[in-house]
Amino acid sequence: MGETVAVGGASHLSLTSLILNADPVVQGVILLLVLASVMCWGLIIEKIFRLIGLKRQVGALEAAAKGAALPSGSGRGYADAILSAGQFERQVGDDHNEGPNDIRLRVERAMRGAVRGELKRIEAGLPFLATVGSAAPFIGLFGTVWGIMHSFTAIAQAKDTSLAVVAPGIAEALFATAIGLAAAIPAVVAYNQISVSLGRAAERTNAAVHRIAPRFSNAGGVAATSA
Repeated sequence: MGETVAVGGASHLSLTSLILNADPVVQGVILLLVLASVMCWGLIIEKIFRLIGLKRQVGALEAAAKGAALPSGSGRGYADAILSAGQFERQVGDDHNEGPNDIRLRVERAMRGAVRGELKRIEAGLPFLATVGSAAPFIGLFGTVWGIMHSFTAIAQAKDTSLAVVAPGIAEALFATAIGLAAAIPAVVAYNQISVSLGRAAERTNAAVHRIAPRFSNAGGVAATSA
């Protein structure tokens, strides 16, 4: 495994040579971790844009809660989905025997359900980040252990324990752990930050919903308040 690198001297101990001369199992581990890292970064970038849009939508709901005109509720965004749920519940559940407070509670319950549904859609992919964050270091460690075992076997066969023979095999084995950490650290940081951002968005949205729901007690619902 490490002999080809050793013959070339220390000047050939590059990342490319480490990967090309690594054991096939170690190469497979590195490839798996690189693919996982690429997928994580794709998810992270996608979630960043989703969170930017979410912040803007939550701001619109908070503005409506403070007295601004309600959006029409006919769009496909986060705020529109929540308002559509309230408007739909106001219309299909209309009961002339209900008082304004009953309508408010029913509409608020429907809107909070829409909030949970919309946030779950945004949360899609977070379990993958959590899995990579927790498993990648151990996968990299497996590659390191396997590579060191294979390296010691090659050293024993060569009957040479000089640094020129030992170093390449150990280096390529440790490279698997480095790749595992490189994949795990961004995944863990992103997962924590996204989870916190979604939690704050949920709190702000539910507070806005609590203040918006009474406006549906009027006969016109959203249509009356957005005119």
